[in-house]
Amino acid sequence: MPIIVRIDVELARRKMSVGDFAERVGLTPANVAVLKNGRAKAVRFSTLEAMCRVLDCQPGDLLEWVDDDPADRDRPGLVPEERAPAAGADSPRGERAAQIDGGA
Repeated sequence: MPIIVRIDVELARRKMSVGDFAERVGLTPANVAVLKNGRAKAVRFSTLEAMCRVLDCQPGDLLEWVDDDPADRDRPGLVPEERAPAAGADSPRGERAAQIDGGA
């Protein structure tokens, strides 16, 4: 997965337990574990905002994008659209936009 979740790093820096963090953010400890282990499919902005507020950090401190395509690592400076255009995109917005918008 190219998005790495670094909640554990921020919790360790603050010496905060998962239970305390979960309670303060308004999540269950099980859902925090899902986020920490990279099994989450999505995160609501309101949840991300709450996590940043509790940890006094920026979203980029909690989430990191890592390129998992070795072919693209040799081409620094390219924006994602230049690296790999969406296959079979019917509109100028591309397939990724259609998936995010629910198939619009």
